[in-house]
Amino acid sequence: QVQLVESGGGSVQAGGSLRLSCSASVRVFSMFNMSWHRQAPGKERELVARIMAGNRRTYADSVQGRFTISRDDAKRTAYLQMNNLKPEDTAIYFCNAYDWRLGDYWGQGTQVTVSS
Repeated sequence: QVQLVESGGGSVQAGGSLRLSCSASVRVFSMFNMSWHRQAPGKERELVARIMAGNRRTYADSVQGRFTISRDDAKRTAYLQMNNLKPEDTAIYFCNAYDWRLGDYWGQGTQVTVSS
């Protein structure tokens, strides 16, 4: 079973930056598609960014050009670099690892708060 642990959340002012990390306890990390999702109070969870096992990347329109997802397979870690943060980015950010044969796993989340 895969365990995912997010870190790097915190409070920043609008225009600031944060880098989130997601560490995985699995040796076949490179086979997983990794993604970041977020959920604000009263809203549904939404996909923020995804990086496939083959390193193809996709982003939500709301973060395109501001966020960058990356991965270091040797370190079994995925990252989300968040620049030019906006108040509407405030949410709990969750890490996800998915492979159709290996499973679907979620971390517990890390809070990101952006003040105006």
